[in-house]
Amino acid sequence: MDDLLPHLFRAEYRKIVSVLCTRFGFDQMEAAEDIASETFLAAMQTWPLNGLPPHPVAWLYHVAKNKARNFLQREAVFRDKVTRELKGPESDWTEIDLSPANIEDSQLRMMFAICHPSIPAEAQIGLSLRILCGFGIGEIAEAFLTNKETISKRLHRAKERLREEKIDIGKVAALEVEARLPAVMTTIYLLFTEGYYSMPRDPELRSELCLEAMRLCRMLIDNPLTDQPAVSALLALMSFHASRLDARIDRQGELVLYADQDVSRWNAELISEGTFYLRRSASGSVLTNYHLEANIAYWHCEKEDSPEKWEAVLQLYNQLLMLEYSPVAAMNRTYALAKVRGNAVALAEAEKLKLVGNPYYYALLGELYRGIDDSRARENFQQAASLAKSEADRQALITKMGKLRL
Repeated sequence: MDDLLPHLFRAEYRKIVSVLCTRFGFDQMEAAEDIASETFLAAMQTWPLNGLPPHPVAWLYHVAKNKARNFLQREAVFRDKVTRELKGPESDWTEIDLSPANIEDSQLRMMFAICHPSIPAEAQIGLSLRILCGFGIGEIAEAFLTNKETISKRLHRAKERLREEKIDIGKVAALEVEARLPAVMTTIYLLFTEGYYSMPRDPELRSELCLEAMRLCRMLIDNPLTDQPAVSALLALMSFHASRLDARIDRQGELVLYADQDVSRWNAELISEGTFYLRRSASGSVLTNYHLEANIAYWHCEKEDSPEKWEAVLQLYNQLLMLEYSPVAAMNRTYALAKVRGNAVALAEAEKLKLVGNPYYYALLGELYRGIDDSRARENFQQAASLAKSEADRQALITKMGKLRL
């Protein structure tokens, strides 16, 4: 039971909150969260005394329904608002639908509502973690490497904005899917990268952030309105990246750069899943950044370090930069360029970028100078270490410096 309740909280809290928010509206978001929390508190108090119910999830839903019904009946403001909108005298406005179909639909509606343009991207991620993923305030603070007070204020401001904008948690079709889907996909990918590239102290939390982002993406694929080739490309991209998640950190918790990763720790199942969705993404006629980045990630999951691999990656980066220029993509392109045409050619291209203040840029220069001018390589590795965003990054760079010739 000690392990079951935390697992059920992670899996079911978000479903209950999404359904209740969809039923109540954003004006009563706190009430929806309170009802969901009280439901699990009741389980913590009751199950140890009475024993585990035969169907724990059904028990939780039953309690949540009763608490929600009591809330609706008790609150005059809700009676007034809801009864005016009743479609007919036979409607049961206190009924809460926790069927699988409505749970899935409610979560999808919430995803599109949270990704409203008026909500800052950072707050969108925080709300997604809280409402759609069931993360606690402490876990969100850990993910963002900040404190609970900061996260609480951020979420409070985001909820206030949702109320002020009077955002309706309507049907997905009514939310202009075509217009809003790119923002939803951006939020999902930002959630993924928060787990993949950040270094919170809890490795399991990093993995959960990535897996939750992939779960939300699968929800888009499972709905005919949002099942588009670009969504498959995004899931392929995340699957390929996630396949190397374990290999990015060694047994001592230090960062392992791509060239030094133990390929036996790559997840073959996730690579296979990524390949499936990459092929699926080719059904459309529109080429997006996600398609190109997913193809790049695919080649990075090829174990053999062949000329064909890096030539393909280089050409994909060329396409990506033509589609939408990004300094980071241009920087990553120079690594592939070095593999194809040598460090000297890549170094000339990299130094034109002048990404001052970017630790990864200096780390790249350190790699490219290695063997050409080791003293310059050391200087760049030192600069990268001084700007490193985490202790793991800093230690990886120190290790690189230690391998240079004196």
